[in-house]
Amino acid sequence: MLPWIQLDSATIPGEGGELRLKQRGSEFSIMLGANELMNSRLSGSEEALATLSHDRIKSHPKPKILIGGLGMGFTLRAALAVVPEDASVVVAELVPAVVAWARGPMAEVFKGCLDDPRVWIHQGDVGEAIRAGKDAYDAILLDVDNGPDGLTRKSNDRLYDFAGLKSAREALRPGGVLAVWSSRPDPSFTRRLKDSGFAVEAINTRANGKRGGARHVIWLAVKPTR
Repeated sequence: MLPWIQLDSATIPGEGGELRLKQRGSEFSIMLGANELMNSRLSGSEEALATLSHDRIKSHPKPKILIGGLGMGFTLRAALAVVPEDASVVVAELVPAVVAWARGPMAEVFKGCLDDPRVWIHQGDVGEAIRAGKDAYDAILLDVDNGPDGLTRKSNDRLYDFAGLKSAREALRPGGVLAVWSSRPDPSFTRRLKDSGFAVEAINTRANGKRGGARHVIWLAVKPTR
């Protein structure tokens, strides 16, 4: 078996944690400590994050979508495959190196999606982008941690507490959806979403889509239309 080779590393701003980009043959992995945050061979649930969200907003004209976390681009590519030509997709990525990896060693994985005219990269905290918007987005897709807790940055907890969910609700247009990816269930987060005024559905997905793999969860929280 081919050995893993570390290609690069990058410090997460403000927290001191280190991301490591590794390669084994044509396979890539992004690690945080002993945790594998993403792998280029496992994309099913990240793609589902985009497609399931789009199902909730497909009647919205000129949709605007905010994706929290570029990762390996699976959610972005899936979103671009289903949204219309007049859509706009903002990707908030905190770590500049992740964008550089997308255009460099992982360019084949990204397949040019960052050059799509519908895409705009926001270099910074997705929480800031959410708080800066009011009725700005039709969908907010969060895949910045392994679930509704701050794994990569402790400050990410603020995305999932009541204040963070209130900001997300205010940033969404009526009928908009907040979608959150997780590696595991969290009943308390489901209750918190409901208590924050969303209509909530927790959907079980698989890391490899129809081919199986680890079980993941996607919350779809819809803002009421009135």
